[in-house]
Amino acid sequence: MNIQAAKDFFKWCTIVNFILFTLSAIMILLCSDFIYSFHGQMFNMPREALDIVLYAFLGLYKIFFIVFNIVPYAALVIMAKKENQSD
Repeated sequence: MNIQAAKDFFKWCTIVNFILFTLSAIMILLCSDFIYSFHGQMFNMPREALDIVLYAFLGLYKIFFIVFNIVPYAALVIMAKKENQSD
């Protein structure tokens, strides 16, 4: 796999994960009552605990998104620029 193919792969991974993260955040903001009614009964947890779990979910998703999508994509962009300069 060459640098361009890997760069394209991580570019699309970044785009897809950004869309999923944004949709997740919007759903948590707009549908928190529905989420609580479904998961609160299923796992028998208070509303405050579910809020903490959802907040932690968004935080971990963002960290993984940055570490496993944005950072590799940025590194490949830098590598491609250096490769083009050396030619």
